[in-house]
Amino acid sequence: MFRLQYTEYLYRTPDRPVSLLSKILPSLLFYLHLIGIVCRSSRVAKRGVYGDNNWVESSLDVLRRLEQAGVKIEISGIENLERQTGPVVFIGNHMSMMETMLLPGIIQPILPVTFVVKESLLAYPVFKHIMRSRNPVAVSRTNPRQDLKVVMSEGVNRLHAGISVIVFPQTTRSHTFDPEQMSSIGVKLAKKAGVPVIPVALKTDCWQNGSWIKDFGRLDLSKTAYYSFGTPMMVVGKGDEEQNKINTFIIDALKRW
Repeated sequence: MFRLQYTEYLYRTPDRPVSLLSKILPSLLFYLHLIGIVCRSSRVAKRGVYGDNNWVESSLDVLRRLEQAGVKIEISGIENLERQTGPVVFIGNHMSMMETMLLPGIIQPILPVTFVVKESLLAYPVFKHIMRSRNPVAVSRTNPRQDLKVVMSEGVNRLHAGISVIVFPQTTRSHTFDPEQMSSIGVKLAKKAGVPVIPVALKTDCWQNGSWIKDFGRLDLSKTAYYSFGTPMMVVGKGDEEQNKINTFIIDALKRW
């Protein structure tokens, strides 16, 4: 399985020339490539043969296209994934579509993984075939009580099958971070399944929200995209301390960046 090349568990976009067209029309050029990647992947997924390697390759293809458009990306804390011998719950903030696109290429080569996603993503044109093939845990985001039941049941099943789960517990995607908007659903899942939590701090506001379609906004090349994975921790008691540590990890990383 292809994977990114890290130097001491750190990845930074290599310095390389950006084409003149990318400098002039970075967003347009990137989205043309993205549409191609998603359409090709969707056709494979629709045939039922979109496997882990395909997911990683298409995710890393998106990463490369972002870099070719001029986006700088930095990924740190990979050692905290490499040291794991079993599944974990990844809990992070959620800024843009970029983390949904790139996290598979970062995590899947190390740990089998899936997402907790909105049910609407499973009906998204074209993209739905890819998402369904990844056996995600689908929630409504409109009925918290029912969503908790689904995550506690299906999430535990995934984890006990050796598949890690990515959870974005914010009520909505946002370019700012408010700890009050972070539910404890990920911590509760890890507690019930008896697996560690790995906090994930994300800064992907270089992929901005769109005016017409939220998922597709312009690329802001003045901003670097950051991904950072924290130290694994087991949930003890009610999980309040672990929830606070996750929030603190994200806040500190965003301040640093």
